Amino acid sequence: MLRRLERLIDPFRGMPDHEPPGQVWRFYAWYLREVWGVFALLLLVGLVGALIEVALFSFLGRLVDMAQTTPGAEFFSRHRNELLWMAVVALLLRPIFFGLHDVLVHQVINPGLANLIRWQNHRYVLKQSLSFFQNDFAGRIAQRIMQTGFSLRDSAVQAVDAIWHVVIYAISSLVLFAQADWRLMIPLLLWIACYVAALLHFVPRVKQRSVVATESRSRLMGRIVDGYTNITTLKLFAHTRHEEDYARDAMSEQTEKSRLAGRMISGMDITITAMNGALIAGTTGLALWLWSEGHVTTGAIALTTGLVIRINNMSGWIMWVVNGIFENVGQVQDGMKTIAVPRVVTDRADAKPLRVTHGEVRFERVGFHYGKGSGVIEGVDLTVRPGEKIGLVGPSGAGKSTLVNLLLRLYDVERGRILIDGQDIAAVTQESLRAQIGMVTQDTSLLHRSIRENLLYGKPSSTEAELQQALHRARADEFTPHLVDAHGNTGLEAQVGERGVKLSGGQRQRIAIARVLLKNAPILILDEATSALDSEVEAAIQESLETLMQGKTVIAIAHRLSTIARMDRLVVLDNGHIVESGTHAQLLAHGGLYARLWAHQTGGFVGVD
Repeated sequence: MLRRLERLIDPFRGMPDHEPPGQVWRFYAWYLREVWGVFALLLLVGLVGALIEVALFSFLGRLVDMAQTTPGAEFFSRHRNELLWMAVVALLLRPIFFGLHDVLVHQVINPGLANLIRWQNHRYVLKQSLSFFQNDFAGRIAQRIMQTGFSLRDSAVQAVDAIWHVVIYAISSLVLFAQADWRLMIPLLLWIACYVAALLHFVPRVKQRSVVATESRSRLMGRIVDGYTNITTLKLFAHTRHEEDYARDAMSEQTEKSRLAGRMISGMDITITAMNGALIAGTTGLALWLWSEGHVTTGAIALTTGLVIRINNMSGWIMWVVNGIFENVGQVQDGMKTIAVPRVVTDRADAKPLRVTHGEVRFERVGFHYGKGSGVIEGVDLTVRPGEKIGLVGPSGAGKSTLVNLLLRLYDVERGRILIDGQDIAAVTQESLRAQIGMVTQDTSLLHRSIRENLLYGKPSSTEAELQQALHRARADEFTPHLVDAHGNTGLEAQVGERGVKLSGGQRQRIAIARVLLKNAPILILDEATSALDSEVEAAIQESLETLMQGKTVIAIAHRLSTIARMDRLVVLDNGHIVESGTHAQLLAHGGLYARLWAHQTGGFVGVD
């Protein structure tokens, strides 16, 4: 039965991949509607549980009256049925419903709902554009994904529990007080009015300050993660003190914002505590006076005193629940800044898979300015014939890497279009486009996983023989058998560390080349693919690169011009325009920008993009 209940929420249920709403309450409804049945059951169980609690207090008053009016020798025989019924309620029904409540919260909702929200948010954010991730801290994005699921779940559960306790206890207490004497309702009605007024005053202010405190905590997280991510830079420049000050400023801000929120919470706590004291004194005093005048029984005193003490405890709990709810709402709002953001690069509704039959790449009047209106790439016309190998050359900032990023559709062109075998890449799915393009970048970063898992990114269905062949062709088999990580994993099972930091630059590059060898895509992009290799290793794998390029359309970016001098054609970019095109010999004879860059290289200097 427990297993069946635990499966009520499937975190990985199939859902449309749409942008979450940007308003907080619609954001809540967006996810809670998927589990409305479980929350309806929780509401029902909470209702029954609250009624059982009130029934026990009612029985307490009834028990006092029965004890006073019944001789001891006749007590159990006269009230046997009523006593047995209340025993059933206390020993059987109460544990069942309270236990069912705990199972629903701790075994169904807590693990299921939080991970359902995290999974759907992760799937959505994972498909954001490259600029989305470049404009934020990776740690802060991850923290918001994790925290939003937790906070939305907790605030929803707390709200359901609080609603029933408030409604059932307030209404039931008023009914029971009225049955004893209508005047006993007066202190409770006054308290309810003051309690609602206090919540209306404090809750919006607590919420506002909680949001501010959450934002400052998110900034602090971002700064700390940024320092850890770039720990090598911190060590190399001996700026530990500077980094301490950088984090200290954010921590000081977060401390001050938390104190401001704490002041409001303390004010609410003190106010409600004073009101609770007045409720207990007023209700108990009134009940004693009514008893002394003969209007109520001793049992009514026990009932009203017990209930107001319970209400006193409950009101303090509700106060903290309300505070927790709005603190969690603040964290959800903070998370929405990352999650409920429209995707910049999206597939069209009618997008089809890209089919590459020849491998022709054509740029038609392409313009792109990173939203600035001008600069970067302007009016580029370029056709790369099937199987042709071209080199992109130009000084720093000429637009070489941007042109490649547009081909990969990491950004959408602002003007013009890019075609592969006559298909506009804006009209095909991003997954199919990138599946047909292999790329080795200048700054290779690997996933913090094993060598094997990094290689399988190239071709998940690769056999062991294919893996070993790719490693051999990339000359990576010279070092992979000797790798050992901190957990004792060796060879292909060794973990490479965050971004591959446990490997040298040359080792990372050779693993990246092996990965692209496995992918074997018809279009190949080389962004200074051998930049991290020493001359001996570069010469050793040059033959493998030549083999890799056979039969493929190749676009190569190189700053060491000697590495692309043998390409079929060189295309020279400057300030976002194509200024020259031809073979190495033709461009040298032309005496233009390429010839000047070549002269700089032979003189020991080449500008780096």
